[in-house]
Amino acid sequence: MRLTRFLSVLAPLAFVACLNGTEPQTYPLIPIESTTFASNLNVNLAASTKTASGLYYRDIAVGTGQTVAANDSVKVFYQGALTNGQIFDQNLGQAPAGIRLGRGAVIKGWDEGLVGMKVNGTRQLIIPPALAYGSSGSYPIPPNAVLVFNVTINAIVPTP
Repeated sequence: MRLTRFLSVLAPLAFVACLNGTEPQTYPLIPIESTTFASNLNVNLAASTKTASGLYYRDIAVGTGQTVAANDSVKVFYQGALTNGQIFDQNLGQAPAGIRLGRGAVIKGWDEGLVGMKVNGTRQLIIPPALAYGSSGSYPIPPNAVLVFNVTINAIVPTP
């Protein structure tokens, strides 16, 4: 009887112990201005523009082509990272990704942050959780994560 009680308490603890270290880190919800960024991200909030929604953007290279509008379809190269410098997604060295803005196909930070870019331009987006994956996160992105993207517009694609 004591062994059964012991096992009924020990088994769940052992299971939780096995999970230790596999849970994604939860980030506290703090303003971007108070966030620490890894140096390899080259974030410069002072040189960036802050929008009313809390998004920061900075043109790393201003393009020379057409200007992206709110509902355009575009082809992009991108790299996304957490504030600690960990890259969670990218398509550098691959084919450009096709996305359609303003339709909920991408996070709100992209819908807002890519508008006004020119083809062949590169922009850094510092996206608050409310314009990304919020308090839920989306593996491998933890809850309340501020995201840093470098995005290059490769082309504006005519919409049929």
